[in-house]
Amino acid sequence: MTPTQSLPRALVSAGALREGAAAAVASGGELADLRGDALGHGVLEVAALVRDAGVHTVLVDDANTADIVRAQGVRAITVGDADIDTRILYGLPGARTTPAMRLMGRVVSTKPLRAGEAVSYGYLHRAAADTTVALVTGGYAQGIVRALGNAAHVEIDGMLRPIVGRVAMDVCVVDLQDAVADVTAGADVVYFGGTGVARDALADWAAITELGVAELITVAGSKAVREWTP
Repeated sequence: MTPTQSLPRALVSAGALREGAAAAVASGGELADLRGDALGHGVLEVAALVRDAGVHTVLVDDANTADIVRAQGVRAITVGDADIDTRILYGLPGARTTPAMRLMGRVVSTKPLRAGEAVSYGYLHRAAADTTVALVTGGYAQGIVRALGNAAHVEIDGMLRPIVGRVAMDVCVVDLQDAVADVTAGADVVYFGGTGVARDALADWAAITELGVAELITVAGSKAVREWTP
């Protein structure tokens, strides 16, 4: 597995962002918050999309970023209070718009785990019954916060499966439960976003970690391999 393949992927939908930008503009406001590299979505791409939706001013992190964004015909400032609804723009939990980002991992390998056997550092999880677990790309170095171990779920094959044991630096372990036959190395894992059962998983992350949704998605999106989709 190459270094790029070992990282989560942040799939950013241009269509969802167009939808979010249009809805956010319709809801009112004049200044969109594009700090934190547009919450990990990519400031230059998002600036162009919100410009087309009728946003004329964006808030960015620094003067250098502001200069680059201005070259796209968007007024950029570094100080101010954004009044365009960020949740609607990016499709964050609680908004009626589609999540713009879907954070994806990949199954590296699977192995059987017998009742009583433990996984990951410190053996914080022991199987209550025979099962199979998957090693999945994405760890605390990529924004999969340690507190999510034994608390959060991911989407595999259309179903939610629990993260078990301690989250490691670059990987975590997921209990496949009854999905064993359908999951092999290379299978996709959805941490949050998309239109499936993990769509609003960021809300669970926020409750578990006591961190803000904006903070969580910014770190995860910035550490992942970003890919734009239609």
